[in-house]
Amino acid sequence: MAFAGRWETESQEGYDEFCKLLKIPDDIIEKGRDYKMITEVTQDADDFSWTQFYPADAKVTNKFTIGKECDMETIGGKTFKATVHMEGGKLSASFPNYHHTSEISGGKLIETSKAGSVVLKRTSRKL
Repeated sequence: MAFAGRWETESQEGYDEFCKLLKIPDDIIEKGRDYKMITEVTQDADDFSWTQFYPADAKVTNKFTIGKECDMETIGGKTFKATVHMEGGKLSASFPNYHHTSEISGGKLIETSKAGSVVLKRTSRKL
């Protein structure tokens, strides 16, 4: 239940390089660079609802059960099949162009997305 709650972005490392690798348009990169994204997570045992609120009132909600394949959606509206795993307290899933992990460390939500050698690390504080 450690993931449950509302989280606000405190810092991001590797944001520009990661977004450019995913071919996100420059104007969208600019809008999101300093945006304090809100992540809202509900958890009931192995069942999760994970919502991220982006600039311009955009939001994406993904619901998943640990270890079971599900439909997921990207901020760009693309859907794909994925299985979220829990290992050592970390959630992990492979997206179409990158691998994503989420963990709670020091009371913070740490999200790491890796595409080859490019890494985006986002740290959020609990609200």
